[in-house]
Amino acid sequence: MVHHITMKILALEPYYGGSHRAFLDQWGSHSYHQWTLLTLPPNKWKWRMRHAAWTFARQVESRLAAGESWDLVLVSDMLDLAQFKGLIPSALHPVAHLVYFHENQLTYPVRAEKERDLHFALTNFSTALTADSVWFNSSFHRDSFLGALPALFKRMPDHRPADEVERIRRRSEVHPPGVLPPDTPCLTRAPGPVRILWAARWEHDKAPETFFAALRSLEARGVEFRLSVLGERFRQVPPEFDAAHRRFTDRLDHWGYQSDPEHYRAALAHADLYVSTARHEFFGISAVEAVTAGAYPVLPRRLSYPEVMAPLTAVLGDDFFYTGGVRPLTRKLAELAQRVAAGTLWPTGEREVGRRAMQCYAWPHVARLHDDALDRVFHTHHHGARATACV
Repeated sequence: MVHHITMKILALEPYYGGSHRAFLDQWGSHSYHQWTLLTLPPNKWKWRMRHAAWTFARQVESRLAAGESWDLVLVSDMLDLAQFKGLIPSALHPVAHLVYFHENQLTYPVRAEKERDLHFALTNFSTALTADSVWFNSSFHRDSFLGALPALFKRMPDHRPADEVERIRRRSEVHPPGVLPPDTPCLTRAPGPVRILWAARWEHDKAPETFFAALRSLEARGVEFRLSVLGERFRQVPPEFDAAHRRFTDRLDHWGYQSDPEHYRAALAHADLYVSTARHEFFGISAVEAVTAGAYPVLPRRLSYPEVMAPLTAVLGDDFFYTGGVRPLTRKLAELAQRVAAGTLWPTGEREVGRRAMQCYAWPHVARLHDDALDRVFHTHHHGARATACV
């Protein structure tokens, strides 16, 4: 039997909502370590990135004064780690600091590049440079972020960083998030036309216009379908959603954000096809959740999808990818609608195929891998610190 040493982890999350919250809650609940979570509500992300460092520093100082201590500090990309370390008491300085990048503000898409606030991109850079270990949710994310830094540095008038990108790369690891494993078998499909699901943030980088255009083309071909459109909406919603709601009202099974996790999982399990049209995806948690629930993915062959879906590719080949754009997506959906009608959507006829392939992302498994990786970070950091002290 392997005996694990339980560590005390301090986790700081300035934007405790959505995937950030799910990541900490699920990891913590499945972890063999002890967790202290300090969080802020998921409002005004720019302000969170500006003030979270000193807000958390005050809270940490109070807790240290009260006798609390930790073995490792975990922060998300929303925290200015360099500023935080400059503000906290020296007692916490020797502790290993790890940053988890859910996203970054250098390659996160904006409608026009002039809209990008490079100060936040530089904050991400300095945070990665400060951390003892830098974790990304996918190799695609790591490589796109590190690959974009040299172009950012070229915009500096002088004193451009030279070796810092490689320093970050050497400390970088890839650790995907997990999903909750289902507690019931896949549903037996009820009769009816193909059920199509789209589940993503209602924002321009998810290219909803491509999805709805493909549905209009399906309609023009006479293909019958049911539709569910899930995802979180924000203050500015692309106009395509209101137009689609009016046009496809008679076809809708689910529409809008599902705040109840059970209702969300039920909507995923109800679907035959999960469709992504994303122009941006650092990981693709909803795609993994949908396949785990029994939906067949229809994904553009780009971004993180080939990497994240590698376990499914090993079973199915690459049949579930399309090349991107309205026409290829329409053709793929029409073909899959025929397979649904014939009962041949999945090669073996079993929706469990996808679920089994996605078991590698189940939280009980992922949490153990993450915990073991934390152990390595802790031991590497402290062995290195002792070696430095002896010099």
